[in-house]
Amino acid sequence: MIGTLDPKISPGPLAQKWRNHRDHSRLVSPNNRRKFEVIVVGSGLAGGSAAATLGELGYRVKCFCFQDSARRAHSIAAQGGINAAKYYQNDGESVYRLFHDTIKGGDFRAREANVYRLAEISNNIIDQCVAQGVPFAREYVGLLANRSFGGAQVSRTFYARGQTGQQLLLGCYQALCRQIAAGTVRMFPQTEMLDLVIVDGQAKGIITRSLRTGKIERQPADAVVLATGGYGNVFYLSTNARGCNVTATYRAYKRGALFANPSFTQIHPTCIPVSGEHQSKLTLMSESLRNDGRVWVPKRKEDRDRPPGEIPEQDRDYYLERKYPSYGNLAPRDIASRAAKEVCDEGRGVGPGGRGVYLDFADAIKRLGENTIRERYGNLFEVYEKITGENAYKVPMRIYPAVHYTMGGLWVDYDLMSNVPGLFVIGEANFSDHGANRLGASALMQGLADGYFILPNTLPNYLASQMGKRPSPDAAEFRDTEKDVRARIEKLLNVNGTRSLDSFHRELGLLLWDKCGMSRHEKGLREGRTRAQ
Repeated sequence: MIGTLDPKISPGPLAQKWRNHRDHSRLVSPNNRRKFEVIVVGSGLAGGSAAATLGELGYRVKCFCFQDSARRAHSIAAQGGINAAKYYQNDGESVYRLFHDTIKGGDFRAREANVYRLAEISNNIIDQCVAQGVPFAREYVGLLANRSFGGAQVSRTFYARGQTGQQLLLGCYQALCRQIAAGTVRMFPQTEMLDLVIVDGQAKGIITRSLRTGKIERQPADAVVLATGGYGNVFYLSTNARGCNVTATYRAYKRGALFANPSFTQIHPTCIPVSGEHQSKLTLMSESLRNDGRVWVPKRKEDRDRPPGEIPEQDRDYYLERKYPSYGNLAPRDIASRAAKEVCDEGRGVGPGGRGVYLDFADAIKRLGENTIRERYGNLFEVYEKITGENAYKVPMRIYPAVHYTMGGLWVDYDLMSNVPGLFVIGEANFSDHGANRLGASALMQGLADGYFILPNTLPNYLASQMGKRPSPDAAEFRDTEKDVRARIEKLLNVNGTRSLDSFHRELGLLLWDKCGMSRHEKGLREGRTRAQ
């Protein structure tokens, strides 16, 4: 094994660990920062904020993104909101309560020191984004508005209608563009990382391929930062973009970086159901909709094919409100997902194939008026109508759980560095902050905390000892790694098989969904492993 699994957490009470860590961390002086070159792979909320902040500090940054523009990173697809402990609602919120809810929501399997740090930094994220001009929703008096998300009994989620990820990414993107114009950040769009280069046991660069020309290049650096998201697309059908292919973290794993908690996959209960084999991905409907929408199915199997408007109130089963009265329709994601599967397994699911439940806004529209619902969720209703052809103001939405987020990832210490020295992993690509997470609005919080506030403080702990140690792209390790990459590509191109890559991916993904999806047991896991082999 390369390196060690020392978490490097400072001693003392949780509330003092991050301050103690910063107080005793090594520094790189402003005049020396321009002597270091840092590679950031990924330009979403984590990667974009990291690249922009490191550039602002004076480091020379090379940022690589798979898309044609950093604005198209998958962070743009996040809808519902971002958590912070601002206590605007006078409802008992605090840094400790956000920490506790996040730890509890992860089944107590996240690293406590990292999660407390995340809760501490959450308020700084909101201030940073407001300063950038992110158009968060506001109350009539001008204060930032909050709404509730599943698994929490306070309102701590800040939002920009149903497009919070897009607005946060645009704020991040403008900070990145400023550094590109200043010359501290060089962008490499439509460029994929194909392998990690290890020199003397340390990450010192990557091998890339241009998606435009196919040109393979060696990219040396003093440190490498991976911000490439999760591995949800292993299930084939998920809410992730098709470009989320996990190549970067998988290649790092093959070079010695350890994976942690790979079995922890978040199933989102509020997605548009599968409609046929033509689909290559699924569409998320924000959890925020469960603030005003009520989830139900018919009480009797015989009513599953009846139009919802013809099913009287007494024949409807509002099963989340019935089973979990403390949270109601805002039950945690795993609970809401399993409950939906249970009622569908009983034969009470609605829609094609019986794999759907209703999310009904009739009561909210009657109580608040259609204009209010339109103001809160208008773009989400438009997306739903474009995909299904149904007007959710008139008939209930149909939803069903789908793979959404992965809590596992490459192992990192408190500095966000993997067991491979010099390889830092931030955002969804690492494992540290979510445990077996069941809560929403935490992913955006972690990505921006890592990029804006944590990595810039912890990266110098490694770089301070690396002055003048950046290897040449002509070093033997770069030549050998590039040779491996070319041989791997050549082998794939010469297979001359009879099946498409997509057919293998679909078969594997459906197998994983059936055997390792919402419910798992020993027999199914063994069957799945045998079939996968």
